[in-house]
Amino acid sequence: MKRIIDLNADLGEDDSPEGTARDIAIMDIVSSCNIACGGHAGSPDSMRTMLTAAKARKLSAGAHPSYPDRANFGRVSMDIKPAALKADLLRQVTMIQEIANELGTSITHLKPHGALYNDAQDDELLAEMLVEVAQSENLPLVSMAGSAVHEEAKKAELAFLSEAFIDRRYTERGRLLPRSQEGAVIADDGERIGQALALAKGEPVTTAERTSKVIQAETLCLHSDSDGALATAKAVRRALELEDISIGSDVRCVS
Repeated sequence: MKRIIDLNADLGEDDSPEGTARDIAIMDIVSSCNIACGGHAGSPDSMRTMLTAAKARKLSAGAHPSYPDRANFGRVSMDIKPAALKADLLRQVTMIQEIANELGTSITHLKPHGALYNDAQDDELLAEMLVEVAQSENLPLVSMAGSAVHEEAKKAELAFLSEAFIDRRYTERGRLLPRSQEGAVIADDGERIGQALALAKGEPVTTAERTSKVIQAETLCLHSDSDGALATAKAVRRALELEDISIGSDVRCVS
């Protein structure tokens, strides 16, 4: 049986002409994308641009909400009351849903961003909140396998897609090495390609502690703001296809 994996990218986070052009070029390579919806980055204009481009390419387009912290690009844990955070996440997701409706397209999934994504992996309250936000819009949730988010999604019988990262280093616990630590972002293109192939095949990756760890993945993510992201996206897709691994976004499931 031929293997298939989703290839995704976080987009709409840099609305400069160069950033927009790069993101649209990446859309020609990936099978799904996650669009910033105003928490850490993004505006109604950037959302329209990204959603229009995704629609033209028949790309699965997801909401990419975050802590409401544009100053830190959503990459710093935030001390915020749960009710306020939930209200803001709902605001972000509702906004991109409304824009998608205006354009005659749809939002296919929800993937949290940055510190919120990482914090929720081991925080049941945050995990439950993300599930509730996703349920409110009837959206599958994208996050790490074996996490609190995964467990809460199972309890709620919410569609869940397990994700792993091409360009980020993992710890032996299967969590992302904090960006504050050296080597957290994999810079070498060969290493990125090697990790992508290992993840797609269900083989172990090398952790920050130099141990081996299998990271379950149904979708692979490349950050569009990583240096050389476009070149990496092209190289990863080519490497996967040479291994007879198809790229597609029709693998969403309840797990």
